[in-house]
Amino acid sequence: MTSQGPWSAQERDGCVLALDGGGTKTLVAVVARDGQVRGLRREAGVNPFDGPEWRPGLIRCLGDLPDGIVACGFGLAGYGEDRVMSAALRDVVHTAVPCPLIVFGNDVEFACAGAFAGAPGTLLLAGTGSMAWRNTPDGHTHRVGGFGALFGDEGSAYWIGQKALSWLSQALDGRRPLPDDERSALLSLLGITEDAADPSAELLAWYAALTSPRAQVAALAAGIDQLAVQSVPVACLLLDEAAAALGAHLVALHGKHEAIRWSHGGSVFRSRHVLARLAARFGPPRPPALPPIGGSALIAARAAGWVADDAWVARLATSLAESGIT
Repeated sequence: MTSQGPWSAQERDGCVLALDGGGTKTLVAVVARDGQVRGLRREAGVNPFDGPEWRPGLIRCLGDLPDGIVACGFGLAGYGEDRVMSAALRDVVHTAVPCPLIVFGNDVEFACAGAFAGAPGTLLLAGTGSMAWRNTPDGHTHRVGGFGALFGDEGSAYWIGQKALSWLSQALDGRRPLPDDERSALLSLLGITEDAADPSAELLAWYAALTSPRAQVAALAAGIDQLAVQSVPVACLLLDEAAAALGAHLVALHGKHEAIRWSHGGSVFRSRHVLARLAARFGPPRPPALPPIGGSALIAARAAGWVADDAWVARLATSLAESGIT
């Protein structure tokens, strides 16, 4: 765990505690009434669907909290998707956090609130996993995707990495022939050279050495994007397929012809290639008003009765950006 700035123990007007817990990383922020970030922590992911390590990770996130917390917003991966796991998440938080006003929600739900500053809209999130969340003008919510790496999360960073590994393995044994330079480019992402004595064995050795498979496979997506920037055809095709898979989420929520007010979040959208493909099909996205952790802070601030208006949102966005969170 790392931190930026000490927790402030003497906020005169109180503070809110915000948490964005995803599949790969978790952020915790203390935010003052004026919208300034007073402290920030980073920890590994706390998705209960990924295994038992979520519990000690969440406890570490919530250790040694400051005084004066008046409300909390906890956006948690997996929350609301399983009754037993959701109850377990609540139990850990209530034990660790001395605050009577805690708002729980799914991490994508809170990220959508941040992207549109609480207004209606659709958020397409693609990080380690993927999901789309829509808040309608009449107050209803709808979600598409988010079923996890085993049989879902299409278009996510993990999905891109897994598909790249699948294509590479098939290229190595002849089932999916690739030009030598494209095969070499994929091998290079794993630190394997084309002149290795047995590239297939090297691929299996890479696989055997994984310590955090989901996160490490998802991390390959950034390398695929760099290859796409260099116009490597196999990388461009992988990202085209990811964009198509993500677009299917928006079609499921809105149909094929409805004008879409959408925004985005997650590491996959650092790819200009993916973003351009989706913008060409659905129109340009609205830049997120706040990153996901900002959505958690906004929900907590409004639960506390603070005046969290557009000016407050702008101050929070600036303060988060100054802390390296966008």
